[in-house]
Amino acid sequence: MSWYTVQNIHQIDSPALLVYPNRVRQNIESAIQTAEGIDRLRPHVKTHKMGEIIRMHVEEYGITKFKCATIAEAEMIALNGGKDVILAHQPTDTKIPRLLKLMQNFPEVKWRTLVDNEATARQLSKVWKEADLQINVLLDINNGYHRSGIKANQVAFNLYELVVELPHLEIGGLHVYDGHIHHGNFEERKDWAEQDFVGVDEFVKQLKEASFEVPLIVAGGSPTFPVHAENQAVELSPGTYVFWDAGYGEAFPDMDFEPAALVMTRIISVLDENRVCVDLGHKSIASENPLQNRVRFLNFNVEKFLVHSEEHLVLQSPDAKIAKVGDVLYGIPFHICPTVALHEEAAIVREGKVTEFWKVVARKRKISV
Repeated sequence: MSWYTVQNIHQIDSPALLVYPNRVRQNIESAIQTAEGIDRLRPHVKTHKMGEIIRMHVEEYGITKFKCATIAEAEMIALNGGKDVILAHQPTDTKIPRLLKLMQNFPEVKWRTLVDNEATARQLSKVWKEADLQINVLLDINNGYHRSGIKANQVAFNLYELVVELPHLEIGGLHVYDGHIHHGNFEERKDWAEQDFVGVDEFVKQLKEASFEVPLIVAGGSPTFPVHAENQAVELSPGTYVFWDAGYGEAFPDMDFEPAALVMTRIISVLDENRVCVDLGHKSIASENPLQNRVRFLNFNVEKFLVHSEEHLVLQSPDAKIAKVGDVLYGIPFHICPTVALHEEAAIVREGKVTEFWKVVARKRKISV
């Protein structure tokens, strides 16, 4: 029996998200090994969005620092034992009071967020002053991805100085996400990551020469995780490692992670001796990549993906000759993070059987605040 085969799969409707906790543990342990311990690990929870996996990190491995993208993810972390949370999205008008409410509801948690402009910094200071509380703030540095953040220049220096001076703000340091670096060869990936970090190092030097503290630098995601792991001055915030996926598995063979979450689908029609249709539509598998990069099936030979719509995926396959309606297919998502967010729950597979279900609780935009 293959590692992914579920003996009681007849009890599970399709399409479904399957999670294999023992493989999750292996991935966490590999991340700890890469980071040479837990002290610098700050996992991003956006991949799994599950409270049970937060508790696995906290209770089994002692990892209590996390990063997240949404208020719901932040609340999920606090509800499940996280003690130090970075909301890695600069909060807007509607999110600022929600973040404040989280701080008031969970005073035992260290709350942090990002800024990249003066107006937001001043707004945070005003709101937290009115609440008589203090919020930890990191500058979001753009070192080449050009998605968010501020370039490490004099404007950033002035903003850093302002955050230091504003009441009820505590300077947290820098957040640097280099999501533009996806080179498959590790040495090439390392060269790019280190090159794009030169400006950050110079900026830190400039701040320290001006007698400013830089308490924390949070760097990278999963692709550059092993690169930044060599830099003892930074915290590490990979996310995809926990489940891994076909996209990263094919792009980064040097990284020691294995798929720990799959999609399960069934053949719902055998069109002819070359084509079948399965019930894995846009609503159950991430579909932002080109058609040929949606899923990699483990037990079905696919020559070509032909049609993908809301509830259907048509496959060209030599296996169609022997396929039957109802046959179960197991697949590694090409992009696991948005795939997880399409499912309300995950079927948990232990020793070849589904034993329980975990809610993908932070797929919601709101839990309580």
